[in-house]
Amino acid sequence: MTQVLTTSRQTMHGSNGTGPDTPPILQVQNISKRFKAHGEQRSLQQTVINLLGRNRDRAAQNAFWPLRNISFDVYPGESVGLVGHNGSGKSTLLKLITGILEPTEGQIQVNGRLSSLLELGAGFHPDLTGRENIFLNGAIYGLSRKEMHARLGSIIDFAELHDFIDTPVKHYSSGMYVRLGFAVAIHAEPDLLLVDEVLAVGDAAFQHKCLDAIQAFRRRGGTLLMVSHDLGSIQNICNRAIWLEKGHMRIDGRPIDVAMHYLNRVAEGEKQAAKGANLPALENGLRWGSGRVLLESVQICAENGAAQSVFKTG
Repeated sequence: MTQVLTTSRQTMHGSNGTGPDTPPILQVQNISKRFKAHGEQRSLQQTVINLLGRNRDRAAQNAFWPLRNISFDVYPGESVGLVGHNGSGKSTLLKLITGILEPTEGQIQVNGRLSSLLELGAGFHPDLTGRENIFLNGAIYGLSRKEMHARLGSIIDFAELHDFIDTPVKHYSSGMYVRLGFAVAIHAEPDLLLVDEVLAVGDAAFQHKCLDAIQAFRRRGGTLLMVSHDLGSIQNICNRAIWLEKGHMRIDGRPIDVAMHYLNRVAEGEKQAAKGANLPALENGLRWGSGRVLLESVQICAENGAAQSVFKTG
């Protein structure tokens, strides 16, 4: 069951210049996604039997559902962060929204131009040069060759790949992929921008450059849906956050509230793991120095002096 930590959705998107009658730019309605279990093999006969519904119980037992019954709307001007453990369904959800994957159940509707930066190299042809891939991605985003020519110089400048723009991208490093992919995505001037954790690959200077570009995109009224394990970035960039856990929506609300609930769950999990762990004692493996001073334990305490493992920052 999803917990909503705001009094109403209008409270969250009303500050972005949208009125009560403004339609969502993104509608996700009862989305579920099923994958075959790893190693599951089907013959033609088995496939026909499953289609006829004669083997549904067995198929259901072998099914892996990374997402179940996900529903939410995103309004123009909102910036929504998706948080959760690895494997919680965040990246799968973005792939469903972009159309890379099709939902098993439910519907997704995007009302506007969409651009995305998901997996490294997604949308790039390895044998084409960076310049050629710019035009290829522009076509994917629905831009004409004339429109891409007008943006070409700005894209190359932003990506800082002047010396490699006519090199096949199969020779690019992961950081160069990110530079080119983000530059094309942001210059496509989308209504809705999807960004996965791939920005973590680039160097610190380019990360800041991307974050500045995202903030400028937001100020122009753009809508953002981003996945990140950096809760600080979620709180700085987004005005709303959604926590996914094991394929289900756990909480939808303000980033600070969602972050605190998520961190509390992480702390609980670590505490339980520590209780159940049967770890051998280390004698001298991680010790160094003369031994004249021995640090036996460390605790972080609250103002009242009580040991505490979770703190609210800011």
